[in-house]
Amino acid sequence: MITGLPEPPYVSVIFASLRPLHEGSILEDGYGAAAARMAELVVQQPGFLGVDSARNTEGFGITVSYWADEGSALAWRRNLEHAEVMRMGRERFYEAYTLRVATVHRASEFERP
Repeated sequence: MITGLPEPPYVSVIFASLRPLHEGSILEDGYGAAAARMAELVVQQPGFLGVDSARNTEGFGITVSYWADEGSALAWRRNLEHAEVMRMGRERFYEAYTLRVATVHRASEFERP
């Protein structure tokens, strides 16, 4: 499902990551439970508009979260429970990641009838 969003402008936080593999499979190590808790928590965050996420079998994933403004995205970053999961990510959930913040000025959609 693709997230429906309001008219721009809004802020996108683009998180590309590589999860560790163990014997050809993505290592679980508590990631699923932490991700589920963050999904539960983020919807309560003021300014949160939605999220799109995908991951392949080699462990590469992209999550794009959408925010009303940059202040809302920064407030999520400062959330104590989220900050703890970010720390865990650096310690064990990710081999590598990049984080980019952008303002969306234009957007279009298509949906097959």
